Amino acid sequence: MQITPHSYRELTHAVSSELGSLRASTPDVMKAFGDLGRAATAAGALDKKTKELIALALSVAVRCDPCIGFHTQALVKLGASRQEVDETLGVAIYMGGGPSLMYAASAVKAFDEAAGASKA
Repeated sequence: MQITPHSYRELTHAVSSELGSLRASTPDVMKAFGDLGRAATAAGALDKKTKELIALALSVAVRCDPCIGFHTQALVKLGASRQEVDETLGVAIYMGGGPSLMYAASAVKAFDEAAGASKA
């Protein structure tokens, strides 16, 4: 059952805070994960925005609310449009069926929230 967070900003902030204990107890693992993320999203044949759109689609597919929050925030910073996000979510829905449709609705909420916050 999907439980949509009240605020994706609050969710990502809480998750970031909660990861602090893992950073302290497993610094090598957390550094390696961060390095992997930077390498995976670095511009190459695909630009950073395209890679973040892919990450958002996968976030919907695996039903990860914190992932949706983090990737929509990154997409706003990278200048993604709502139409680009919507089309990406259309592919995620096509590939994932009904469950992906429910999480796509969450991703729209998260993107709109992040876009509104970036204007504030």
